[in-house]
Amino acid sequence: MYGAVGSLVLTALTAAPAPADGLGPARPPGGRAESRGVELAARQAATRGIRFGTCPAAEGLAAPVQCGTFSVPLDYAHPEGKHISLTVSRARSTGGAAERQGALVYNPGGPGGSGMFFPLLTGVRQWQAAARAYDFVGYAPRGVGRSAPLSCADPARFAKAPSQAPEHPTESYKKQRVAEAKAYAQGCARRAGKDLQYFTSLNNARDLDVLRAALGERKLTYMGASYGTYFGALYATLFPGHVRRMVFDSVVDPSREKIWYDSNLAQSAAFETRWGDWRRWVAKHDAVYHLGRTPQRVADAYDRARRLLARRPVAGRIGPGELQTAFLQVGYSDSHWARNADALSAYLRGDDKALRAIALPDPASARSSENSNAVYTTVECNDSPWPRSWPVWNRDNTRLARRAPFETWQNAWMNLPCAFWTAHQQRPIEVGTARHALPPTLLLAAERDAATPYEGAVQLHRRLPGSSLVTERGSGTHGIAFGPNACVNAHVQTYLLTGSIPARRTFCGPRAEPAPTAGGKATVAQS
Repeated sequence: MYGAVGSLVLTALTAAPAPADGLGPARPPGGRAESRGVELAARQAATRGIRFGTCPAAEGLAAPVQCGTFSVPLDYAHPEGKHISLTVSRARSTGGAAERQGALVYNPGGPGGSGMFFPLLTGVRQWQAAARAYDFVGYAPRGVGRSAPLSCADPARFAKAPSQAPEHPTESYKKQRVAEAKAYAQGCARRAGKDLQYFTSLNNARDLDVLRAALGERKLTYMGASYGTYFGALYATLFPGHVRRMVFDSVVDPSREKIWYDSNLAQSAAFETRWGDWRRWVAKHDAVYHLGRTPQRVADAYDRARRLLARRPVAGRIGPGELQTAFLQVGYSDSHWARNADALSAYLRGDDKALRAIALPDPASARSSENSNAVYTTVECNDSPWPRSWPVWNRDNTRLARRAPFETWQNAWMNLPCAFWTAHQQRPIEVGTARHALPPTLLLAAERDAATPYEGAVQLHRRLPGSSLVTERGSGTHGIAFGPNACVNAHVQTYLLTGSIPARRTFCGPRAEPAPTAGGKATVAQS
């Protein structure tokens, strides 16, 4: 569950024997044929360019943002075969000609996230210095939005509500979820057919190089968050000579053994820690929220709400599952802390208006939600072998849920289709570059990030010689660039504008905690 492969040399792309831990067989993820395919596709894209114009109404992007498309091979081993069209958005740099430094390409994460909104950030104060120097370019990766969209289920039936979210599920509930995971995997295979296998992180990295060429950029300036750091790291590994500058914000651990089964277990454990941070904060502000003076009392209040919603869902649509989805957001960002505390407090006092605002499923977003989930599932299932044995999943998640119950099983159900995947699953390959092969890069991480635990940033930092890791101490918000921390922002802005990075390991103080206010609207001081 992420809101993010390459090799030191292409000859490292070889199959390894299947381990004896229930992991299924996998083929090598590619090699020289794919490398030649990228070169050909990039040359063609450079010749064609991108014809930018008015954005389609479906994108919701008004002028001066422009939209276009570029073409990539479905299978880079056969670049003259089937192509798919990916959508791109752009806002021109706002500075003068002397200030312009080219295009800054952004990916917000996922798998399944779209960066089409990125040009809108030119109007946000923290981004304005960068916007004077760069065209802001966003795009929808393959499978996402209008970029050869994937679907694995009927959107109207995908998000069933109300739903349950037991922290310690019964055997009968587990059996039901296993059947649903099998059906979902079958739906992905049926709807996409033989094309399914080509939606991978490696191909996302290759597509990024074609986009670079289509934009007319000799070298890439890129900023990726969360999952965007993973295929950004793949890009740096496969195409180090094509890199100008790269910012990795909230870093996925690129270790071969982590992608993706173990990384999701680590993520579930980290969410428990972050869930505890929120409960401590709420307990500290009991005079405002009246949910309990200790973290355990706050947990008890949340459990009481879960039981009430199991008996009587709000609006017939908000059950324990929808509550859990809404409160997972407090693990991603402390900007959700106050409003969620207020919603829980009000609901337990008999007022469900605030809970409806944060937890009621929106039918209008059903199609995009199902599409995002389809891409997430497809990419993660294709990227690596997963345990094929349900007893392995049951054992690992049962153990983890004893100490980390908040998110463990919900995360397991989200990923379980990978146990029944029929498309071939690649072997993850080593991420990293030789010393001096890559220009200096900038990594950003919060120490208590739950979605991408901090160890991932340390690991990528080791693998990219010459990189700098900026750490936001004591904080856990996922995605820290150009937020409220002036220290972090100064390092990002200096790097983007000048290419200069700080010391190899640099630390910024924590952002200020949210201050509870009436109605749950938090104010956060600059730090």
